[in-house]
Amino acid sequence: MSDEPAVTRNAEASRYEIRIGDVLAGFAAYQERDEEILFTHTEVDPAFQGRGLAPVLAGQALADAAASGKTIVPHCPYIARYLQRNDVEGATIRWPRLPDAPMTGGATS
Repeated sequence: MSDEPAVTRNAEASRYEIRIGDVLAGFAAYQERDEEILFTHTEVDPAFQGRGLAPVLAGQALADAAASGKTIVPHCPYIARYLQRNDVEGATIRWPRLPDAPMTGGATS
């Protein structure tokens, strides 16, 4: 069994998966909408944390999404951080609009 991580797209489950040998080590879930791919959640199994798998998963998933020509929408905090820190060749990104922060304090005129 190889210890090299392998990232594949599992379209039926709407996620990119990273495996070590035959063992699922993590995934990046997504939803496709028209010409967009919305990344919603990324998770690495605790048994595999600390091995640098999350950036490998994110990098390869985002590269595949960019190659598809779809616009990437990072709703997942990890994917958003990855995109802020790394260039993904050919990626078109639409940053989701965050809900307005609640107002604090009194109104001024």
